[in-house]
Amino acid sequence: MGRMYSVPFSATSVSTAIDAFEVLASSAKPFFLHEVVLGQSSDYGDAQAEGLSVLIKRATGSYTSGSGGSTVTPAKHLTNDAAAGPTAEVCNTTQASAGSGALTTIRAEAFNVQSGYQYLPPPEQRPFFLAAEACVVSITAPADAITLSGTLIFEEM
Repeated sequence: MGRMYSVPFSATSVSTAIDAFEVLASSAKPFFLHEVVLGQSSDYGDAQAEGLSVLIKRATGSYTSGSGGSTVTPAKHLTNDAAAGPTAEVCNTTQASAGSGALTTIRAEAFNVQSGYQYLPPPEQRPFFLAAEACVVSITAPADAITLSGTLIFEEM
């Protein structure tokens, strides 16, 4: 088993389509995606119910990274582990694009903002990201601003 890390963000106002997470594997540290959780804390009434699309993508080659969000240091699950090799960004308002590389959707789903979203695949279905590949988790624009929080968990090999 490899080292486990979390990439969290909390209470972020979202009113446009975003890349909630972008995790780029370092040149020597591929990783497995273990879990993605998204939830909001502002729209609970029935009149505010809406569905958002969630895409989990693999970015390869010279793709264009998203921008407009924040760089996050992945949190170690075990205190004495080394720092994570992959770099992480959250809540990019300019979404990643293929550029001269490739951006391939490997999972497409939707969720109701009132209930939140959790992607927790069984071990045999966990996506693996090779060195220099990125995992990008995108959501579509909400009808009105929502206050979004989320966590992505990965295992570095």
